[in-house]
Amino acid sequence: MPATVTSADVSKNFGAYQDAAVRDPVIITKNGRPRTVLMAYEDYVRLSKRDRRVERTVDLGEADIAAVEQSQMAPGFEALNAELDTPDSRK
Repeated sequence: MPATVTSADVSKNFGAYQDAAVRDPVIITKNGRPRTVLMAYEDYVRLSKRDRRVERTVDLGEADIAAVEQSQMAPGFEALNAELDTPDSRK
C-alpha cells in the first residue's frame, strides 16, 4: 500500500522516501491534497509503455474494418452502449 507523506517530510527525509518508493509508490501531498508520486524507475518505465496508441480509421484496410464490424462487446460491458446514444456521438 502506498505511503502518503507531506512535501515537508519528503524534503527533510528524501533519502528514506526514495528508498521506500522502490518498494511502493509514495504519494506526496501539498496543503493536504495529493500532488505528486515518487515511484521506482522500473514502475515508471512500465507505465509509460502502456501509453495509449491511436490509429485513424482512414488508415485502416478493408480487412481491419471488417474485423471491427464483426466484433462484439465482451460480456459485462453492455452499459457502454448508452454512450452511443449521446448527441455528441452522432457527429
